Formats: sequence, structure tokens, C-alpha cells
Amino acid sequence: MTRRSSEAGRDTTTAQPLATAEPHTHTHAHNNASTHGHSSSSSNPQLNQQPQHHHHHHHHNSHHSHHHHHNNTTQPTTAAGGTAVARHRLSSGAERHDASLATSITSSVIEKCDSPDDTSSIEGSTTHSLIEAESSSATADDDLQCVLKDMEEYEFVVGVAEDRNKRCRRTMEDTHAFIYNYEGITGHGFFAIFDGHAGKAAADWCGQHFHEVFGRILEEKSEQPGVDFQELVNEAFLEVDRQLAEALQQGRSSGCTAIIAYIRKEGNKRVLYTGNVGDARAVLSHKERAVRLSYDHKGSDHTEAQRILDVGGFVMNNRVNGVLAVTRALGDSSMKEFIIGAPYTTRTEIGADNPYLILACDGLWDVCSDQEAVELVKEVVCPTKASQLLLEHALQKFSTDNISVMVVRLNV
Repeated sequence: MTRRSSEAGRDTTTAQPLATAEPHTHTHAHNNASTHGHSSSSSNPQLNQQPQHHHHHHHHNSHHSHHHHHNNTTQPTTAAGGTAVARHRLSSGAERHDASLATSITSSVIEKCDSPDDTSSIEGSTTHSLIEAESSSATADDDLQCVLKDMEEYEFVVGVAEDRNKRCRRTMEDTHAFIYNYEGITGHGFFAIFDGHAGKAAADWCGQHFHEVFGRILEEKSEQPGVDFQELVNEAFLEVDRQLAEALQQGRSSGCTAIIAYIRKEGNKRVLYTGNVGDARAVLSHKERAVRLSYDHKGSDHTEAQRILDVGGFVMNNRVNGVLAVTRALGDSSMKEFIIGAPYTTRTEIGADNPYLILACDGLWDVCSDQEAVELVKEVVCPTKASQLLLEHALQKFSTDNISVMVVRLNV
């Protein structure tokens, strides 16, 4: 697998970059190893592509709703195996901060496997308890058949589990979204988790609109010669941050962290792009090893802390101006000069050695290492069951936050 990462102001061969002004680009090839480099950049996107919304079998432990979209058009193509290439970039262009996980825009997939096709096209929220799912015990064989069927149709399968974590949290501020046949192209997909703070307004807005903003940018620019899709991811973050500030003028303190992933076909390759602000993470399994495709933007990070100081802020108890633990987010308009929305981005070519992508908010990662997550789900065929397993693990390890986990099965 080959990967490239970028973030402004840092060039490294580990999976965690930082930000300043100029972009850095670093390319790293993995020959049977998973290391990665980073680089960075920034820009400005535009708006609105309306996908259809479909629901899978999802169950929530708490009030979540969920945006699932299946844009069904175009013929399917086969996934390419082989090496995976990754490129990471973090950009410090525009500013946005950790946006509040959206309200009812999340659902968890728990019954058998999610089959996108057998759900009505609805947008909104469904609520079930994760416990119901336990009773529908499909055999491993059934799981495999279910996953293979969806893989044939969509080229990936998504599973989601989420929980408010009622012992510790009165509200659910996480939202998530995923779209099959993104841009109307079979095999293209969009996946996102937004973890809100200071209310759920920002996370909610992102759950409903990020894919539209990014879709509009792709529509306008993806056919341009020499287009850099990492730069388009960067543009989308900055544009979402800008629009969010306008949309939430009443709730200027609300913000959210964000992790998004976008899979597309480029010739005979399958390429995965990611972007994040804050401490939500993307972890790719590569030959049963965890490869982080995101960067934790926290006050405890030296480079991020220095960036905050350079613009006149301070970090106290690892919190920006003594308030926010994350140094980048969408929203947080009242602290925008410090809490920027410029993302860390990556590009990775994926192949047969990459069965799973795991996206989750810090409710999982605070109590579970990247490698531990990969180990836990490596034998689980159904992504819905894999996401539920990770959720239950986080609860057993006494996570104190809302928990949202999305598992994307890329290869069987």
C-alpha cells in the first residue's frame, strides 16, 4: 500500500502531523509495512449535491439519527488489489474548530449486515436499542453471504454503532453520515463522523451538509487536469467551516471535531482520501497492522500548542485558552483565530491487504489503541458487528464520552 499525507508546517514519517502556514508534502511507499509521511495545504470549496438518503439496519443506544445516502447510478467496477499508497497533508488555511457532534443524525448498524438496498429511502432518525440486535444471531456464513452480496453491488459495506454513554453523558453530540455510490458512481463512497462540543448544532449541521459541500466541489473540479483531491478535501473543510459560521450565528460556541473519508476509483486503483480536524480518527488495517490516517489536533501537541501561542492564545492544562482540548475543529466561531478548520489530509491506495477502515470519535480512541481496534475486528466479517464490538469494548473500558464507531469493509 502506498500512502501520502500532508499537513501544514510538518513533514514526517509517522501518522501525526501539525500545522503552520506552508503546506508540506511527503510521499511514503509501504512495501509490506505501514508507515506514513505527512504534508499539508489549504483552500476554499463550494456547495450542494443532494444524495438520496437510505437507511440500513441501524440501531442506536440513545437518540441518534443518521444520514445514509445511496446515490445509485453508474456501473460497478472491480476493486484493484495491490499496493496502497498514502499521502498525508495538514493544512492551516482557514479556521474552524471542533464542531459539536450533530444531534439526531446518527444510527448504528447492528442487525445482520447492513444491506443498503433493502431500506426505504428516508432521511431522519431511527432509534433502536443495540440489545435487540444481539438476538438476531446470524451465522458467520450468513454474514459472509450478506457482505459478499453488498460488496458485489457497492464495492464496500458500512457498519455503524453508537451510544450516548448514559453513565457519563446526558446528551448525544455525535453525528455520522455515509453515502454509497457517492457522486452517483458505483464504488465511490463518503464516510464521516462529527463529534460535537458545546452543543450539537455544529455536528448536526455537518452531518447534514458536509457531503453536499464536498460533492459540489468534486462536481466542479474533479475533472480538471492534474486535480489534487487532497486539496479538494482541504477546500471542503474550509468551506464547511465558513458556511457553518454563517449558519450558526446564534450558537457561536458550538463546534465539532471531524473525520471524513472518501473512496474513489482512479484508473484501476482504489484510492482512499481522508481529512480530519480535532481528535476523531481514521485507522486502516494493512496486513493486520493499524495505519493511522489522521492527526490528533490537541493542546497537548507541541506543534499545535506553538501555533496557538503564535497567534496570541495560550494553552493551559492542555486546553486552548483553558477551554478546549482540541486545537482544530469546525465551528467554534468565537475562538476561530485559534481553533482553525484546516484539516490534516491523506491519500492512500488500497488493495487486498486492506480489509477494513475504522472511523471513530475520541470516545473509542481514549480507551483503545489503533492496533487494539484492528485486532478486535480482524476476524469479524460483518462491519455492523465489528462496529458494535468496538463500541462495547469502549464501554467496558469505561469511556467517559459519547461513542460513535463506523467500520467500512473494503475487501473480503
